[in-house]
Amino acid sequence: MTARATIGKRVALVSIAISGSLSVAKILIGWMAKSTSVVADGVESAGDVVAAAFVYYGFMLAAKPADREHPYGHGRYETLTGLMVGLILVLAGVSIAVRSLERAGAVHTTPALYGIWPLLASLILKVILSSVKFRFGRRIGSSALIADAWNDFVDIISAMAAMSALALTVLNPSRFLAADHYGGFAVGVIVIFTGIRVAKESTQRLTDTMPRPEMIEAICRVALEHPAVRRVEKCYARNTGLQYHVDLHIEVDPAMSVLESHEAATRVRFAIRERLDWVADVLVHVEPWLKQVDGALSEQAKPGA
Repeated sequence: MTARATIGKRVALVSIAISGSLSVAKILIGWMAKSTSVVADGVESAGDVVAAAFVYYGFMLAAKPADREHPYGHGRYETLTGLMVGLILVLAGVSIAVRSLERAGAVHTTPALYGIWPLLASLILKVILSSVKFRFGRRIGSSALIADAWNDFVDIISAMAAMSALALTVLNPSRFLAADHYGGFAVGVIVIFTGIRVAKESTQRLTDTMPRPEMIEAICRVALEHPAVRRVEKCYARNTGLQYHVDLHIEVDPAMSVLESHEAATRVRFAIRERLDWVADVLVHVEPWLKQVDGALSEQAKPGA
């Protein structure tokens, strides 16, 4: 857990530095260039700083060891951070969209073309940052880091929308003077939908949604490798932040002694924790194996058993 949290905190710190610099550059240059879409994109980047700060704080809490009041650890603080990032995105998107529409009918001077430079820099840096977050987020199983990666992916799309709107306004101001404002509105809508998606994914983890089928299959496969395990009856897993806690029911020969079945369960537990680094712990329940279940051979029984 500590190593995963350390990786997440480092990525979050880099994100804070990059997003903060981009936000200042876009707001200042956008204001000087009189471009609504550039300023809107700068405000969205300021939201990225807040989101990354939440992610960093979430990793700090998730790294705390288990205690009496939190026997499963503090990992869900990291998942809760992902939900907060989603809500921040939705609120930021609504604010950007509303302010852009309010200014759409106003008469204003044509924005300067140099406003496109911070958008181009943002596009390049966010492509790199988003790729890094997706990579490490999936590697350490972090919903908060993946949520922040989606946040950066939104920045890529919003930067492209803002660049297109600014270019149209500058190239043909008589026809597309309001395009810059509508570009800001498009950025806001994109941010809203991405925020809803991020919040939904984080909520699924907080409500104990089962992991992907291939993850459950991996747990069962490791358990069935032990010679004493004849069948996996049940396998449940709940996300507790950066890792999963597993409830596993295995069936063994009913002729085994209590000591032998306990030893088999212990070995299965440690094998799963060793082989699957995304599993924090396993609670193994032992039951007697019956070859015939309702007159039919169990589908999960070992071949030849």
